[in-house]
Amino acid sequence: MTKLTKLQQALESTRLTVAHHEFAKKLTAHAFFKTHDRQTGEDMVQTTFMKTWRYLVKGGKIDVMKAFLYHILNNLIIDEYRKHKTASLDSLAENGFDPGDDDSEHMIHTLDGKAIVLLIQRLPEMYRKIMRMRFIQDLSLQEMSLITGQTRNTMAVQVHRGIAKLKILYALHQPIIQS
Repeated sequence: MTKLTKLQQALESTRLTVAHHEFAKKLTAHAFFKTHDRQTGEDMVQTTFMKTWRYLVKGGKIDVMKAFLYHILNNLIIDEYRKHKTASLDSLAENGFDPGDDDSEHMIHTLDGKAIVLLIQRLPEMYRKIMRMRFIQDLSLQEMSLITGQTRNTMAVQVHRGIAKLKILYALHQPIIQS
């Protein structure tokens, strides 16, 4: 790349000014959508045009200005994502974050879920298969009916009956699980 003459610089300056008028709002909206911060988005767009200008002054050739601008902006957005962001506890508290010390309810639900998965193994084979598909594989009734070849209504009834049997097993084994 060779440096531009004064006339070439003036032409490229005009080209970049036209591009700024034509694409700046859309580039800013794109940056805001990606970063969720208007000021950061506007700064990135300005940096995009500055980098483009530096490239043009060095004699770089741009065939499609819009594509070039978006390419630079997207690279800046990626760089922003890669930055290690630290947030103070005070700023998080101002935004409504409340660090809780008590996550015992979450642990209880997790342990109960693991216990249920173990209890599914004790169900009769027909219900075991249905309960695995529904709650472990997270399949819908429609998907289950396609796999088994049974109607959706039949699947719903079997899931309901399986849950009833699972509740009984859970009630019987709850003291054992908690010890």
